[in-house]
Amino acid sequence: MKPRALVLAPMRGPEWNRLRELADVHYDPAEHRPHRADDLARRLADTGARILVTEADEVAGPVLDLPLLVVGCARGDAENVDLPAATGRGIPVVCAPGRDADAVAELTLALILAVTRRVAVGDREIRQGVVSRLRHRAWELAGRTVGLIGYGAVGRAVAWRMKGLGMRVMVYDPEAEENRYGLGVLLAQADVVSVHAPASAGPLVGAAEFAAMKTGAIFVNTADPYLYDMNALVGALKTGHLAGAGLDRFAGEWLEPGHPLTDMDNVVLTPHVGASTYDTEINHTRMICEDIVRVLGGERPLHCANPGFRE
Repeated sequence: MKPRALVLAPMRGPEWNRLRELADVHYDPAEHRPHRADDLARRLADTGARILVTEADEVAGPVLDLPLLVVGCARGDAENVDLPAATGRGIPVVCAPGRDADAVAELTLALILAVTRRVAVGDREIRQGVVSRLRHRAWELAGRTVGLIGYGAVGRAVAWRMKGLGMRVMVYDPEAEENRYGLGVLLAQADVVSVHAPASAGPLVGAAEFAAMKTGAIFVNTADPYLYDMNALVGALKTGHLAGAGLDRFAGEWLEPGHPLTDMDNVVLTPHVGASTYDTEINHTRMICEDIVRVLGGERPLHCANPGFRE
């Protein structure tokens, strides 16, 4: 008999068809708040699923007490999974590193351009019948410096795009071969500072770091919201020390109505849409489904998140 699979992440592409050939799939990718472990365990028990594909649900405790064959995590990491517990129970956890690198890099570029060229403000003024070109004059990015904090898959994808615009790229990432600058040097020289570090690296940018940035610099964050101090950022923007900011991530995925950032024309805000592309879905579907097929066939998965996992 085919094993049953509970799939709670959006899936797309030919490899998705392959998984559905091998497993009896219960597919429920509708947007929802992530399941807590107790609720997820009940869903698995109700469906009889032994394969789980999730994106942000809590995979721990009672979930891992079930006889799962494999867990697929539609993320670049598997931070929502209790990996030591999964490893101890012999459950392989497969993920999709780099699945959204190009998507997040493109949004980073969009935020930088939207902030520096005042795109959102210009759009609003046109809709309101206002024409004021002079106050939208800006410096060009070509010939200026971007400082990337974090140089994993996303950071590298941002770097070549910035170089294509004629920008000098500086990197701060102790794990990267390209790390040639201390954070203080990068902050002092960069016209744009963009954060792409993993959540485990933070917090990285607080009041002292914002003060160390060049006057008139731009701050961009499409990574974990806890990597920077939002109150300190607001202060640096209010004093005019920073010229603007572009943000895609907020604590709790929420920004209170009336928050100071919402009244700033030099700030562009997006609701955690960095990875929200069909291509990202195709990428994680391919990587996860191919690895699940490997596990079902008794092979070692290529993108296994379990530390020290042994077959």
